[in-house]
Amino acid sequence: MQESGLYVYHIVTRKKMSLGQKINFDKNQKNTLSHFFFEKEQMNSKGEDFIQILQGHYSNDGLKMDKENADVAIRYVDQTIRAIREVIVEMVRLQEHPEYPSRLSCLYAAKNYEDALRWKELFDSYHRKVLQIVKLRVIGNIFEGDGSLLPKEDGVPFSQKIEQAREYWNGNVKNGLPELLINGKIEVVEIIDEFSS
Repeated sequence: MQESGLYVYHIVTRKKMSLGQKINFDKNQKNTLSHFFFEKEQMNSKGEDFIQILQGHYSNDGLKMDKENADVAIRYVDQTIRAIREVIVEMVRLQEHPEYPSRLSCLYAAKNYEDALRWKELFDSYHRKVLQIVKLRVIGNIFEGDGSLLPKEDGVPFSQKIEQAREYWNGNVKNGLPELLINGKIEVVEIIDEFSS
C-alpha cells in the first residue's frame, strides 16, 4: 500500500469516463462489485426468488424446474458464491490489513497498459463490454494483488477460502493476474482507447 501520485490504467465497462473527470473514492463509497454481489436480486417472471422456486418445485419425485427457473438458480448460486468470496476476503482484510483499500470500496486498475490489455481480453472472453481504457492519476492508497490468488468459486471449506484470502492479501508475488485496488483522489488524465458499442 502506498500514498502516491501514481499513474495507472483502468478498464471502463459501465459508463464512459471523460478527460479531466475526478473521482474521490473514500472508504464509505461502494463500487459496482459491491452493488452487484450484495444488492442484485435474482427472480423469475413470477417474482419468485431462488428459495421460493426451490420450495415450489420440490416433491417426493425430486426437483423439477423449467429453463427459466433453472437459469435463476444458476445465477443465484453464481452470485452467492462470489459474494461469499468477497465477504471472506473483506473479513481477512479488516482483521489483518485494515490499511489496504477494500475490494468493495475501490476502483480496479492495472499498473501498465499491457496488464490493462490482459484484463480487457479476460472481460472480452466473458462477453463483458469494455468501453474504454483510460489513464488515471491516483493520490491515495494502492494495493497490488494477484487476482489469480483470490478464493475460488468452488465448494472447498471456508477455512481453505480464508487461507486463500490471506495469500491474496500478501500481495502480488506470482504475477498471475495483477490488479491494483485504488482509492483516494483519482483523475482521468488520458483516454487511451475507445471501443465501439
